[in-house]
Amino acid sequence: MATWILNALVANESSDKLETKHLRIENGVIAELADGSSSPDTAGCDTIDGTGKLLSPGFIDMHVHLREPGFEHKETIASGTRSAAKGGFTTIACMPNTRPVIDTPDTVKLVLDKADTEGVVKVLPYAAITKNELGRELTDFAALKEAGAVGFTDDGVGVQNAQMMKNAMALAKSLDMPVIAHCEDDTLVEGAAVTEGAFSRKHGLKGIPNESEAIHVGRDILLSEATGVHYHICHVSTEQSVRLIKLGKSVGVNVTAEVCPHHLVLSDEDIPDSMDANWKMNPPLRTPRDVEACIQALEEGTIDIIVTDHAPHSAEEKAKGMARAPFGIVGFETAFPLLYTKFVKTGRWTLDFLLRRMTSDPARVFRLPSGKLEPGAPADLVLLDLANEREVNPETFLTQGRNTPFTGWKLYGWPTLTMVNGRVVWTEENGISQA
Repeated sequence: MATWILNALVANESSDKLETKHLRIENGVIAELADGSSSPDTAGCDTIDGTGKLLSPGFIDMHVHLREPGFEHKETIASGTRSAAKGGFTTIACMPNTRPVIDTPDTVKLVLDKADTEGVVKVLPYAAITKNELGRELTDFAALKEAGAVGFTDDGVGVQNAQMMKNAMALAKSLDMPVIAHCEDDTLVEGAAVTEGAFSRKHGLKGIPNESEAIHVGRDILLSEATGVHYHICHVSTEQSVRLIKLGKSVGVNVTAEVCPHHLVLSDEDIPDSMDANWKMNPPLRTPRDVEACIQALEEGTIDIIVTDHAPHSAEEKAKGMARAPFGIVGFETAFPLLYTKFVKTGRWTLDFLLRRMTSDPARVFRLPSGKLEPGAPADLVLLDLANEREVNPETFLTQGRNTPFTGWKLYGWPTLTMVNGRVVWTEENGISQA
């Protein structure tokens, strides 16, 4: 049976005007996008009223932590994908720093099977570059690709050995697969909790310097140039990294990059003196100068996409304080409202720009079929309420994590319905839909 979404608003690429459209779905794909002035024949079809709501391709998040297997007290594939759906995400790529590490075909298949039986959105697993993410021995890239891995990364730690990274890139290139890098020189960060700067000095904390990230960015851009691999940089946070990425792109290196909402809207000057570890993430919140550099890099295309780096932890873990608590914050359920409120409502960005950085651009970078509102594309969709203001309340989250620095923030742009392959998986009124 076909489904019509009627009278929804769609962002226009060439202007900031919203146009009314009707969208027809058949067999899980978009079949038609009709002008709102038309009167579609909906006899025998299901209908969804999109009046007053923005219709967008479902968001694509290419950097998330679902924690399963091994850390189910933080998150599970079931809870994480439900949180993603509530945030408007329909495709997510999960990192391999689980226990066991996703470094064998069996573990890749375990994640895919769990996602198929217990998840509600599309899950794309990354596999580790090195066994157990120890940086000592490469995994079996060919077997991991065959099992369903979409790229290789040791996210959570940087690959410290340059020869190991070059070998990994050469192997990935031979398989037409990307290498996704957590850029961090361990010799500069051991025992550090926040960025090196005024806050770290004031509170007697060891700081994480900007160059700890940029050193690996520069090294790996050179290695990517030498091997020809698609090299993708995780969670860029520093002005120095931006400069290096821009240089790499200018000479034709196949380098792409991502940035997180928290690195676009917060700096180390915002961290409260209470030392609340919900403000602790890696990379850490940097200086206002770094924040502006990342914003401008996203605007000009030096940084290609937005990701959340959704990283849930238990309340007990985060209660250990800034120095001892684990790095990471949750991100699915606040990402779009944060960026819409901060950048679109203030007039810095167009709505279309923000949507592209969360939909069609990640689809382009990682060669995915989704991220488009056009016939033939998967009916992975989200309806958004741009008009109503709501306060961030972690107690309403579907993720098991409550670790967010945005509690109490008043935001606009909340999802109201999420659809995957033409099936409604979450609505504001009814929550998660059962299969």
